[in-house]
Amino acid sequence: YLKKFYNKLLMCFREFEDELTLNGRYPIDHIKKTFQQQSKFYLQEAEWLHQNHKPSFKDKLHLAAMSTGVTALCVYTMVCMGDGAPKGALEWALGYPDVIMACAKIGRLMNDLAGSSKHRNNRGDVANCVDCYVSEHKVTDKVAFAAIDSMIEDEWKTTNQARFEHRRELFPVVQRVVNFTLSLPVYYGDRKDAFTFSTHLNGIIKNLFVKPIPI
Repeated sequence: YLKKFYNKLLMCFREFEDELTLNGRYPIDHIKKTFQQQSKFYLQEAEWLHQNHKPSFKDKLHLAAMSTGVTALCVYTMVCMGDGAPKGALEWALGYPDVIMACAKIGRLMNDLAGSSKHRNNRGDVANCVDCYVSEHKVTDKVAFAAIDSMIEDEWKTTNQARFEHRRELFPVVQRVVNFTLSLPVYYGDRKDAFTFSTHLNGIIKNLFVKPIPI
């Protein structure tokens, strides 16, 4: 079954390459390399699971932030912008600046808080950030939730700061990353886990794409 998946994946990359050849500044190699790195993050999480390893909170947050796919998404975005990307945008994204990591951490921490609130971490998943914080600091879930909420707030401050630090050439791509971050509460706000239980998104999708706007 993996061979079928892999062959389909190669077809997708060939289609991407055809599009980028026509419209893009950057070659497909950047997307391929980033995808390979993303796969390594998934493999590391699988190894932790099968080894029954519970990492430190710091190690868990770093790997889990990378495995969200946010860092990869930002690289893909810069590549696919082609000639529309400001000079140096791809190199900036490949350096995983603070605003990109803030987006990844906010998404991961909000997701883990929502998942822990739903008590769904009995599926055989690798320990999430809440589990690791509770285990490392010997505290209750309530204390861990408060501490992680504070960390999320700090990452929002980092996100806001980035908009003032990049006011010229790179501002358009910084704003794209900020927009990714701004979408996260739609999925995980109020401890909701739209990745797993997405019914509350129905109304939003219908209002955006189905119901006509009265004129």
